[in-house]
Amino acid sequence: STNGVYVRLGSTNRVAGPELVAELQRSVINISFDQQPLSEASKDDLDFDLISQTFKAIKKEINEEKLCSIGVLVPSANRKVPSVGGLILFGKKIKRDILIPFAKVRCARFVGNDKTEILDSYEIEGTILEAVDEVPKFIIRNTRLAGEIKEIRRKDIREYPVVAIREALINALVHADYSIGGASIQVAIFRDRLEIQNPGMFPFGFTFDDFKAGISRIRNRVIARVFYELRLMEQWGSGYKRIIETCRLNNYPEPKFEELGTSIRVTFYPHSKTALAMNKKKLSHELMKREKLILSFFRKNEPLAFHQLYKRIMPKISERALRYDLANLKKKGMVISKGKGRALVWEKV
Repeated sequence: STNGVYVRLGSTNRVAGPELVAELQRSVINISFDQQPLSEASKDDLDFDLISQTFKAIKKEINEEKLCSIGVLVPSANRKVPSVGGLILFGKKIKRDILIPFAKVRCARFVGNDKTEILDSYEIEGTILEAVDEVPKFIIRNTRLAGEIKEIRRKDIREYPVVAIREALINALVHADYSIGGASIQVAIFRDRLEIQNPGMFPFGFTFDDFKAGISRIRNRVIARVFYELRLMEQWGSGYKRIIETCRLNNYPEPKFEELGTSIRVTFYPHSKTALAMNKKKLSHELMKREKLILSFFRKNEPLAFHQLYKRIMPKISERALRYDLANLKKKGMVISKGKGRALVWEKV
Protein backbone atom coordinates (compact mmCIF):
# COMPACT_ATOMS: atom_id res chain seq x y z
CA SER A 1 0.00 0.00 0.00
CA THR A 2 1.17 3.56 -0.68
CA ASN A 3 -1.07 5.13 1.96
CA GLY A 4 0.88 7.61 4.06
CA VAL A 5 4.07 7.24 2.00
CA TYR A 6 5.56 10.61 1.06
CA VAL A 7 8.66 11.31 -0.98
CA ARG A 8 10.45 14.49 -1.90
CA LEU A 9 10.43 15.27 -5.63
CA GLY A 10 12.03 18.50 -6.75
CA SER A 11 10.95 21.19 -4.33
CA THR A 12 7.68 19.62 -3.18
CA ASN A 13 6.56 16.63 -1.14
CA ARG A 14 4.13 14.31 -2.91
CA VAL A 15 2.21 11.18 -2.09
CA ALA A 16 3.95 8.22 -3.74
CA GLY A 17 1.67 6.79 -6.41
CA PRO A 18 1.94 3.23 -7.78
CA GLU A 19 4.13 4.29 -10.73
CA LEU A 20 6.66 5.96 -8.42
CA VAL A 21 6.64 3.02 -6.00
CA ALA A 22 7.35 0.66 -8.91
CA GLU A 23 10.20 2.89 -10.07
CA LEU A 24 11.67 2.97 -6.59
CA GLN A 25 11.50 -0.83 -6.41
CA ARG A 26 13.30 -1.13 -9.76
CA SER A 27 15.98 1.31 -8.60
CA VAL A 28 16.66 -0.89 -5.56
CA ILE A 29 17.46 -3.88 -7.79
CA ASN A 30 19.23 -1.58 -10.29
CA ILE A 31 17.08 -2.38 -13.34
CA SER A 32 15.06 -0.05 -15.52
CA PHE A 33 11.58 -0.88 -16.77
CA ASP A 34 12.76 -1.29 -20.34
CA GLN A 35 15.47 -3.78 -19.29
CA GLN A 36 12.91 -6.26 -18.01
CA PRO A 37 12.48 -9.48 -20.04
CA LEU A 38 9.20 -10.20 -21.83
CA SER A 39 8.74 -13.90 -21.19
CA GLU A 40 5.51 -13.80 -23.27
CA ALA A 41 7.57 -12.90 -26.34
CA SER A 42 10.30 -14.60 -28.37
CA LYS A 43 13.10 -13.56 -30.70
CA ASP A 44 10.69 -14.06 -33.60
CA ASP A 45 8.65 -11.10 -32.32
CA LEU A 46 11.50 -8.76 -33.28
CA ASP A 47 11.63 -7.31 -36.78
CA PHE A 48 15.14 -8.35 -37.81
CA ASP A 49 14.79 -6.70 -41.23
CA LEU A 50 14.13 -3.40 -39.46
CA ILE A 51 17.08 -3.99 -37.12
CA SER A 52 19.41 -4.77 -40.03
CA GLN A 53 18.28 -1.75 -42.08
CA THR A 54 18.53 0.59 -39.11
CA PHE A 55 22.12 -0.29 -38.27
CA LYS A 56 23.16 -0.66 -41.90
CA ALA A 57 22.11 2.98 -42.46
CA ILE A 58 24.88 4.08 -40.08
CA LYS A 59 27.32 1.42 -41.35
CA LYS A 60 27.32 -0.65 -38.18
CA GLU A 61 27.30 -4.41 -38.01
CA ILE A 62 24.58 -6.03 -35.92
CA ASN A 63 24.14 -9.60 -34.75
CA GLU A 64 22.54 -11.50 -31.90
CA GLU A 65 25.55 -11.03 -29.66
CA LYS A 66 25.41 -7.26 -30.16
CA LEU A 67 21.65 -7.22 -29.51
CA CYS A 68 22.34 -8.93 -26.19
CA SER A 69 25.10 -6.49 -25.29
CA ILE A 70 22.84 -3.46 -25.84
CA GLY A 71 19.92 -5.08 -24.00
CA VAL A 72 17.52 -5.67 -26.89
CA LEU A 73 17.67 -9.39 -26.11
CA VAL A 74 17.90 -10.57 -22.49
CA PRO A 75 18.00 -13.99 -20.80
CA SER A 76 14.81 -15.48 -19.38
CA ALA A 77 14.33 -19.11 -18.25
CA ASN A 78 17.28 -20.48 -20.26
CA ARG A 79 16.32 -18.64 -23.46
CA LYS A 80 16.79 -15.23 -25.00
CA VAL A 81 13.71 -13.01 -25.24
CA PRO A 82 13.15 -9.36 -26.13
CA SER A 83 13.41 -6.85 -23.34
CA VAL A 84 10.61 -4.31 -22.95
CA GLY A 85 12.86 -1.74 -24.62
CA GLY A 86 13.79 -4.18 -27.38
CA LEU A 87 10.14 -4.71 -28.26
CA ILE A 88 9.39 -0.96 -28.07
CA LEU A 89 12.27 -0.27 -30.49
CA PHE A 90 12.17 -3.21 -32.89
CA GLY A 91 9.07 -5.28 -32.10
CA LYS A 92 6.62 -6.43 -34.75
CA LYS A 93 3.39 -4.46 -34.62
CA ILE A 94 1.17 -7.41 -33.66
CA LYS A 95 3.18 -8.16 -30.53
CA ARG A 96 3.71 -4.50 -29.64
CA ASP A 97 -0.03 -3.89 -29.78
CA ILE A 98 -0.60 -6.76 -27.34
CA LEU A 99 2.19 -6.26 -24.80
CA ILE A 100 3.00 -2.52 -24.97
CA PRO A 101 -0.01 -0.88 -26.69
CA PHE A 102 0.71 2.60 -25.32
CA ALA A 103 4.34 2.82 -26.47
CA LYS A 104 3.51 5.02 -29.44
CA VAL A 105 3.27 8.61 -30.60
CA ARG A 106 0.02 10.42 -31.39
CA CYS A 107 -0.02 13.69 -33.32
CA ALA A 108 -2.85 16.20 -33.77
CA ARG A 109 -3.33 19.61 -35.37
CA PHE A 110 -6.11 21.62 -33.76
CA VAL A 111 -8.04 24.46 -35.37
CA GLY A 112 -7.73 26.93 -32.50
CA ASN A 113 -5.86 27.32 -29.23
CA ASP A 114 -7.58 24.40 -27.46
CA LYS A 115 -8.55 20.81 -28.25
CA THR A 116 -12.15 21.55 -29.23
CA GLU A 117 -11.77 20.84 -32.95
CA ILE A 118 -9.18 18.64 -34.69
CA LEU A 119 -8.00 19.59 -38.16
CA ASP A 120 -5.54 16.75 -38.77
CA SER A 121 -4.37 13.73 -36.77
CA TYR A 122 -1.84 10.96 -37.19
CA GLU A 123 -0.77 8.00 -35.09
CA ILE A 124 2.66 6.57 -35.80
CA GLU A 125 2.08 2.95 -36.75
CA GLY A 126 5.73 1.97 -36.55
CA THR A 127 8.08 1.85 -33.58
CA ILE A 128 9.31 4.90 -31.70
CA LEU A 129 12.41 4.91 -33.94
CA GLU A 130 10.21 5.56 -36.96
CA ALA A 131 8.59 8.42 -35.05
CA VAL A 132 11.90 10.31 -35.19
CA ASP A 133 11.35 10.81 -38.95
CA GLU A 134 7.55 10.72 -39.18
CA VAL A 135 6.67 13.31 -36.50
CA PRO A 136 8.69 16.14 -38.14
CA LYS A 137 6.91 15.41 -41.45
CA PHE A 138 3.55 15.82 -39.72
CA ILE A 139 4.70 19.07 -38.09
CA ILE A 140 6.00 20.54 -41.36
CA ARG A 141 2.73 19.59 -43.09
CA ASN A 142 0.70 21.40 -40.45
CA THR A 143 2.71 24.55 -39.79
CA ARG A 144 3.51 27.75 -41.64
CA LEU A 145 6.51 29.06 -43.51
CA ALA A 146 7.50 32.74 -43.63
CA GLY A 147 10.02 34.44 -45.88
CA GLU A 148 12.74 36.96 -45.13
CA ILE A 149 14.70 38.82 -47.81
CA LYS A 150 18.37 39.26 -46.98
CA GLU A 151 20.99 40.32 -49.48
CA ILE A 152 18.61 39.75 -52.39
CA ARG A 153 18.09 36.08 -51.44
CA ARG A 154 14.99 34.80 -49.69
CA LYS A 155 15.40 32.86 -46.47
CA ASP A 156 12.55 30.57 -45.46
CA ILE A 157 11.66 30.65 -41.78
CA ARG A 158 9.67 27.78 -40.34
CA GLU A 159 7.04 28.48 -37.74
CA TYR A 160 8.83 26.32 -35.17
CA PRO A 161 12.53 25.39 -34.73
CA VAL A 162 12.88 22.04 -36.49
CA VAL A 163 16.20 21.05 -34.88
CA ALA A 164 15.04 21.95 -31.36
CA ILE A 165 11.76 20.09 -31.83
CA ARG A 166 13.61 16.99 -33.01
CA GLU A 167 15.78 17.17 -29.90
CA ALA A 168 12.71 17.53 -27.66
CA LEU A 169 11.04 14.61 -29.44
CA ILE A 170 14.08 12.39 -28.91
CA ASN A 171 14.16 13.40 -25.23
CA ALA A 172 10.48 12.45 -24.93
CA LEU A 173 11.01 9.08 -26.65
CA VAL A 174 14.05 8.20 -24.54
CA HIS A 175 12.74 9.42 -21.17
CA ALA A 176 9.04 8.52 -21.35
CA ASP A 177 7.73 6.24 -18.61
CA TYR A 178 6.37 3.37 -20.70
CA SER A 179 5.17 1.56 -17.58
CA ILE A 180 2.25 4.00 -17.24
CA GLY A 181 -0.77 2.37 -18.86
CA GLY A 182 -3.07 4.43 -21.04
CA ALA A 183 -0.57 7.23 -21.65
CA SER A 184 1.26 7.83 -24.93
CA ILE A 185 3.65 10.49 -26.19
CA GLN A 186 1.62 13.33 -27.69
CA VAL A 187 2.50 16.03 -30.19
CA ALA A 188 -0.17 18.75 -30.30
CA ILE A 189 -0.13 21.71 -32.69
CA PHE A 190 -2.37 24.64 -31.83
CA ARG A 191 -2.79 27.97 -33.58
CA ASP A 192 -0.45 29.67 -31.10
CA ARG A 193 1.91 26.92 -29.89
CA LEU A 194 3.27 23.39 -30.28
CA GLU A 195 3.43 20.92 -27.38
CA ILE A 196 5.37 17.69 -26.95
CA GLN A 197 4.28 15.72 -23.90
CA ASN A 198 5.51 12.39 -22.57
CA PRO A 199 4.26 10.27 -19.68
CA GLY A 200 6.52 10.17 -16.66
CA MET A 201 7.57 12.79 -14.12
CA PHE A 202 11.24 13.38 -13.37
CA PRO A 203 12.89 10.30 -11.83
CA PHE A 204 12.99 10.01 -8.05
CA GLY A 205 15.43 12.49 -6.54
CA PHE A 206 15.88 14.35 -9.84
CA THR A 207 14.93 18.04 -10.07
CA PHE A 208 14.25 20.52 -12.84
CA ASP A 209 17.48 22.33 -11.88
CA ASP A 210 19.36 19.05 -12.45
CA PHE A 211 17.75 18.78 -15.87
CA LYS A 212 18.76 22.32 -16.85
CA ALA A 213 22.30 21.75 -15.57
CA GLY A 214 22.74 18.79 -17.91
CA ILE A 215 22.81 16.14 -15.20
CA SER A 216 21.69 12.86 -16.71
CA ARG A 217 19.37 10.31 -15.11
CA ILE A 218 18.45 7.62 -17.61
CA ARG A 219 14.99 6.11 -17.12
CA ASN A 220 15.16 3.71 -20.09
CA ARG A 221 18.64 2.26 -20.36
CA VAL A 222 17.99 0.05 -23.39
CA ILE A 223 16.27 2.77 -25.40
CA ALA A 224 18.91 5.35 -24.45
CA ARG A 225 21.73 2.94 -25.39
CA VAL A 226 20.22 2.18 -28.80
CA PHE A 227 19.56 5.86 -29.55
CA TYR A 228 23.19 6.58 -28.61
CA GLU A 229 24.45 3.72 -30.80
CA LEU A 230 22.38 5.08 -33.70
CA ARG A 231 23.83 8.59 -33.13
CA LEU A 232 20.41 10.02 -32.41
CA MET A 233 21.74 11.24 -29.07
CA GLU A 234 25.06 13.08 -29.10
CA GLN A 235 25.61 13.23 -25.39
CA TRP A 236 23.43 12.22 -22.45
CA GLY A 237 22.05 15.15 -20.51
CA SER A 238 22.81 17.80 -23.16
CA GLY A 239 19.31 17.94 -24.72
CA TYR A 240 18.00 20.92 -22.73
CA LYS A 241 20.97 23.14 -23.55
CA ARG A 242 20.84 22.29 -27.27
CA ILE A 243 17.12 23.08 -27.40
CA ILE A 244 17.56 26.46 -25.69
CA GLU A 245 20.67 27.41 -27.73
CA THR A 246 19.02 26.46 -31.03
CA CYS A 247 16.00 28.62 -30.26
CA ARG A 248 18.12 31.60 -29.21
CA LEU A 249 20.46 31.40 -32.21
CA ASN A 250 17.53 31.34 -34.63
CA ASN A 251 15.45 34.00 -32.85
CA TYR A 252 12.69 31.69 -31.63
CA PRO A 253 11.01 32.32 -28.25
CA GLU A 254 12.44 30.22 -25.44
CA PRO A 255 10.34 27.05 -24.98
CA LYS A 256 8.58 26.31 -21.71
CA PHE A 257 9.26 23.09 -19.77
CA GLU A 258 6.70 21.86 -17.24
CA GLU A 259 6.13 18.87 -14.98
CA LEU A 260 2.38 18.28 -15.00
CA GLY A 261 1.28 15.49 -12.68
CA THR A 262 2.79 12.35 -14.16
CA SER A 263 3.87 14.00 -17.44
CA ILE A 264 6.57 16.29 -18.78
CA ARG A 265 5.60 18.88 -21.38
CA VAL A 266 7.69 21.21 -23.52
CA THR A 267 5.88 24.05 -25.31
CA PHE A 268 7.31 25.83 -28.35
CA TYR A 269 6.07 29.19 -29.60
CA PRO A 270 6.06 30.49 -33.19
CA HIS A 271 8.83 32.58 -34.70
CA SER A 272 7.85 36.24 -34.62
CA LYS A 273 7.78 36.47 -38.42
CA THR A 274 5.43 33.52 -38.83
CA ALA A 275 3.31 34.78 -35.92
CA LEU A 276 2.97 38.09 -37.73
CA ALA A 277 1.95 36.29 -40.90
CA MET A 278 -0.58 34.31 -38.87
CA ASN A 279 -2.22 37.50 -37.64
CA LYS A 280 -2.53 38.77 -41.19
CA LYS A 281 -3.85 35.56 -42.63
CA LYS A 282 -6.52 33.39 -41.00
CA LEU A 283 -6.46 29.60 -41.02
CA SER A 284 -9.32 29.43 -43.52
CA HIS A 285 -7.18 31.35 -46.02
CA GLU A 286 -4.31 28.94 -45.48
CA LEU A 287 -6.59 26.10 -46.50
CA MET A 288 -7.57 27.76 -49.79
CA LYS A 289 -4.82 26.01 -51.74
CA ARG A 290 -6.06 22.61 -50.60
CA GLU A 291 -9.68 23.59 -51.21
CA LYS A 292 -8.78 24.54 -54.79
CA LEU A 293 -7.14 21.15 -55.20
CA ILE A 294 -10.30 19.39 -54.00
CA LEU A 295 -12.46 21.42 -56.40
CA SER A 296 -10.17 20.45 -59.29
CA PHE A 297 -11.16 16.80 -58.85
CA PHE A 298 -14.76 17.47 -59.92
CA ARG A 299 -15.98 17.41 -63.49
CA LYS A 300 -19.27 18.91 -64.62
CA ASN A 301 -22.25 16.98 -63.21
CA GLU A 302 -19.95 14.27 -61.85
CA PRO A 303 -20.71 13.28 -58.24
CA LEU A 304 -17.82 11.92 -56.20
CA ALA A 305 -17.97 9.77 -53.08
CA PHE A 306 -15.80 10.63 -50.10
CA HIS A 307 -13.47 7.67 -50.65
CA GLN A 308 -12.87 8.77 -54.26
CA LEU A 309 -11.84 12.24 -53.13
CA TYR A 310 -9.68 10.89 -50.32
CA LYS A 311 -7.85 8.56 -52.70
CA ARG A 312 -6.94 11.43 -55.05
CA ILE A 313 -5.71 14.07 -52.62
CA MET A 314 -1.96 14.40 -52.27
CA PRO A 315 -0.05 14.92 -50.07
CA LYS A 316 -2.12 12.70 -47.81
CA ILE A 317 -4.17 14.26 -45.03
CA SER A 318 -6.40 12.64 -42.44
CA GLU A 319 -10.00 11.76 -43.25
CA ARG A 320 -11.03 14.23 -40.57
CA ALA A 321 -9.14 17.03 -42.34
CA LEU A 322 -10.83 16.23 -45.67
CA ARG A 323 -14.27 16.26 -44.03
CA TYR A 324 -13.39 19.64 -42.52
CA ASP A 325 -12.42 20.99 -45.98
CA LEU A 326 -15.61 19.68 -47.60
CA ALA A 327 -17.72 21.24 -44.85
CA ASN A 328 -15.98 24.58 -45.45
CA LEU A 329 -16.56 24.36 -49.21
CA LYS A 330 -20.21 23.56 -48.55
CA LYS A 331 -20.56 26.61 -46.28
CA LYS A 332 -19.06 28.75 -49.05
CA GLY A 333 -21.61 27.35 -51.51
CA MET A 334 -18.98 25.73 -53.72
CA VAL A 335 -20.05 22.10 -53.26
CA ILE A 336 -23.22 20.31 -52.23
CA SER A 337 -23.82 16.90 -50.73
CA LYS A 338 -26.51 14.44 -51.76
CA GLY A 339 -27.72 11.27 -50.09
CA LYS A 340 -26.92 9.86 -46.67
CA GLY A 341 -24.56 7.36 -45.10
CA ARG A 342 -22.63 5.26 -47.59
CA ALA A 343 -24.70 6.67 -50.45
CA LEU A 344 -23.52 10.24 -49.71
CA VAL A 345 -21.83 11.95 -52.68
CA TRP A 346 -20.41 15.41 -53.32
CA GLU A 347 -20.92 17.63 -56.34
CA LYS A 348 -19.34 20.89 -57.45
CA VAL A 349 -21.88 23.71 -57.75
